[in-house]
Amino acid sequence: MTDNSFKPTITPEELEQLPLKAFEGQIVVIDSPGLEFYRATQYLRKQKVLGFDTETRPVFEPHHPHRGVALLQLSGPDKAYLFRVGKMGLRRRLRYILSDPDILKIGAASLDDVRSLQRLAPFEGKGFVDLQKIVWEWGISDKSVKKMAAHILGIRISKTQQLSNWEADKLSPAQQLYAATDAWVCREMYLKLQDTEKNPLKTDEQGHPKER
Repeated sequence: MTDNSFKPTITPEELEQLPLKAFEGQIVVIDSPGLEFYRATQYLRKQKVLGFDTETRPVFEPHHPHRGVALLQLSGPDKAYLFRVGKMGLRRRLRYILSDPDILKIGAASLDDVRSLQRLAPFEGKGFVDLQKIVWEWGISDKSVKKMAAHILGIRISKTQQLSNWEADKLSPAQQLYAATDAWVCREMYLKLQDTEKNPLKTDEQGHPKER
């Protein structure tokens, strides 16, 4: 196990000095049931640890209704699957994975994402790990995915596509890479933490608000 002391916070200047990194594996977008969907769920069910995230089309006008989840991302070490659940719904084989306690799903603000997915179809979320709730055990107080990745992996990830249209007829290559990276990086952070000795924050060092 690695003895690695993380700093509680990172400055914007320090963050900008880190190398830009993104998911380098295969990205598959799935918007309907069929053979590709079946193969995706077969791959995901064989994994012990998955990166997890969702995307929702942003709402910029305060009087507009809140939109439902458009995209569910699940990533293994070499393949990231982007399910367009806003179009195809939350199919039974996906709900099976989300309800399996033996498949860890690693994300940030995971409970919020699970609640949003449950509006699409009922399921009992099991096996979810929220990085925002555990990083303090390794001495980290920053909570955004971008800052946690900087602390834990020493990399910088792009967030430029975060507020793009996730309900577009076709996701752009930049959107696909962003979505896959967000899920994949959560998995990588969790695995790195599991291989690193804990160095918990003191109680008075905690309490930063949630960030995405």
